[in-house]
Amino acid sequence: MVRLIKRYGSRKLYDTEESRYVLLEDIAAWIRQGQEIRVIDNKSAEDVTAQTLTQIISEEGRRGTAFLPNDMLHEIIRMGQDAVNTGVERLQQGVGRFVQASIDRLAPVRQARQEMDTLKRRLGELEMSLVRLEAEEKAPAPAAAPRPRAAAPARKASAATRGRAKTGKPRTAKK
Repeated sequence: MVRLIKRYGSRKLYDTEESRYVLLEDIAAWIRQGQEIRVIDNKSAEDVTAQTLTQIISEEGRRGTAFLPNDMLHEIIRMGQDAVNTGVERLQQGVGRFVQASIDRLAPVRQARQEMDTLKRRLGELEMSLVRLEAEEKAPAPAAAPRPRAAAPARKASAATRGRAKTGKPRTAKK
């Protein structure tokens, strides 16, 4: 959540969260603790956060506690907002790499990643097997050659069998 600070015409800074006047040092401490700050001019409602943060950097420089090297300050002045954005992006990437490296050092996470890699590889193998099976299923089966029939032993029909009609009764001779 963003902490809202109001700046009055007398340059006094009022913290709306704690309902009290604060110093630039208080704001700097909150920012170092990870707090997001938004400073607005009480009269015009204009966002003056950038000016206030610049003032914090300037005050720390006067006291000799500046945390920005001279080269970076020169770049900020030369490039303006683009330099700040680029610097912030670099810082975010560096923090991201640091966090990722810290996570990778944890043995359970490393083991879980290895298991996930193994599972992904095996899943890929299963998918390939399914593709092969589907391809075999779709392919037309080769035409089977007709099987030769085994020759039935020749039987001689008896006279009684030859004379029977479909009814099963022996035929009688015609007159």
